[in-house]
Amino acid sequence: MGTTEEAAMAMEETKTMGRKKGGLRTMPFIFANEVAEKLAVVGFQTNMLTYLTHQLHMPLAKAATTLTNFGGTSAATPLIGAFLADACIGRFWTITGASVVYQIGMALLTVSAALPQFRPPPCKPGGAATCQEAAQWQLAVLYVSLLLNAVGAGGYRPCVVAFGADQFDESRAAERARSWGFFNWYYFCNGASMLLAVTAVVWVQDNVGWGWGLGVPAACMGVSVAAFVAGYPMYRRLEPPGSPFTRLAQVVVAAFRKRRVPVPAEIDAGTLYENDEMDKPISLYGKLLHTDQLSFFDRAAVVTDGDLITPADASSGKPSPSPVPNPWRLSTVHRVEELKSVIRMGPIWAAGILVITASSNQGTFSLQQASTMDRRLFPGLSSFQIPAGSMTVFALLAMLVMLFVYDRALVPLARRRTGLDRGISYLHRMGVGFAVSVLATLVAGFVERRRRDAAAAAGTTDAGTAPMSAYWLVPQYALHGIAEAFNSVGHLEFMYDQAPESMRSTATALFWLSISLGSYASTMLVGAVHRWSAGADGSNWLPDNINHGRLDYFYWVVTMLQVLNLVYYMICAKRFTFKPVQLHKKEDEEGGMSLVELQEKGQKLSQLQQRGLSSLQ
Repeated sequence: MGTTEEAAMAMEETKTMGRKKGGLRTMPFIFANEVAEKLAVVGFQTNMLTYLTHQLHMPLAKAATTLTNFGGTSAATPLIGAFLADACIGRFWTITGASVVYQIGMALLTVSAALPQFRPPPCKPGGAATCQEAAQWQLAVLYVSLLLNAVGAGGYRPCVVAFGADQFDESRAAERARSWGFFNWYYFCNGASMLLAVTAVVWVQDNVGWGWGLGVPAACMGVSVAAFVAGYPMYRRLEPPGSPFTRLAQVVVAAFRKRRVPVPAEIDAGTLYENDEMDKPISLYGKLLHTDQLSFFDRAAVVTDGDLITPADASSGKPSPSPVPNPWRLSTVHRVEELKSVIRMGPIWAAGILVITASSNQGTFSLQQASTMDRRLFPGLSSFQIPAGSMTVFALLAMLVMLFVYDRALVPLARRRTGLDRGISYLHRMGVGFAVSVLATLVAGFVERRRRDAAAAAGTTDAGTAPMSAYWLVPQYALHGIAEAFNSVGHLEFMYDQAPESMRSTATALFWLSISLGSYASTMLVGAVHRWSAGADGSNWLPDNINHGRLDYFYWVVTMLQVLNLVYYMICAKRFTFKPVQLHKKEDEEGGMSLVELQEKGQKLSQLQQRGLSSLQ
């Protein structure tokens, strides 16, 4: 009961102080923390392979494995952080604690990079054979700092988006409209900090030193933690209502226990169990209504003998007049619909994985393409060459420009047509992102064919630079950036809006998990193509020297997979049922009337979905 009372108090605080807390004035504190976190993460991840091999003299295979393990750990920890936020300590304290842990990890990494005692001596003349690898205790310092960073990222990543959106009161139409702009600007700040990291921070690391290159992001992280905590009095802080996984498990168990209970084909929602007082901590903004999909789980809300128990009054020893349900035998309609919402989100969530698989090639094969091309900044006028790894700047710039144009121009235009505050539905937005991603890999295949033919014509197949400007790669990079502006932001909006109110940190963690799975799927696809395309002479489509391979064929295989994925997505989106919610609208700010207006939005969203997706077909 303690958790229920605390959550009820949190709801009461929201009712009485909602106008004084949250809103746009909290965004600088949240965005500052996000920018610093991305500077720290991208700033050291982009160039970390160089640090491990050149500074710690780690063999290339071992260095790559270390970074892979770090990436895998960082992908798993957000689920743990989301559970802590949704079930135990809330989003604010999860972000604060995770940021402090991250700060400690960055500080330790900076100290190890700045002080020579934490690194092996420089290599002596004579090649790599004379390099002394880092000692075990020096590697231990590195591993501890990376582990702290992974733990910190796990607590931070799934919570910051949900916490930022929490600052806008969904029960007020004006604030709900601003929340959709928040997702755009969150991703804009995310991309801007990444752009700064892959340019300025990497330049400092390469030209000034690793101590400064890691110290600057670490210092920014420290300032951002202090700024984030300083905003504490202004934040809207929702108390965690308890473990969402336990509630989902209770619905499954209750439905399974009643699998033989006769239930009519069309269940009357009025006969199913509801308990608004019991659901109050997990429905601060509104109550989920019954849907006909996945009707098997409706059995969990059918009242049978033994489902309700009458607890004794502790003070008098007499039975309490109000029976309460045994949660492992009986669930409310709201809790059943929570489980249905999670299941319905699955197919749409899975469709986003392959887009990440396609875009992940920018850091591998697109980089190899750039390394064999003329990378002069001004061909014929300047000898300065753009680093191959810096070509991702074009994707980031395209994403930032698209986000700005989308928010400032496209949304107002679309709003006049659709009547939606966000312009177009997030399902429509994701669909556009999928289509642009298909175009990106299709274009990449044609550019690769032209590059390989140019190298063969110039006789630079085995060595040298093809007489073709690296600017030919800009279209594929830009298209991937535009696709991310549509798909990733739409995916975030979808996960936040359609997730149960009490599971939004977990939903954001699933978004990050899809990114991780997309990267792993890319690795699996490359391995499969290696085996499938292998010839009797040992050749294949993806050799070390791409001039001897058929990278264009690989790009077109990815294109075909994405076309199939787009068709799959359109089918899933067409059949998707939005969660129907009765939103509790708080008292009118102008008239001061004490009204509670129940607002159903499921029907309106479903109609919009049909109109929006029809234009994709």
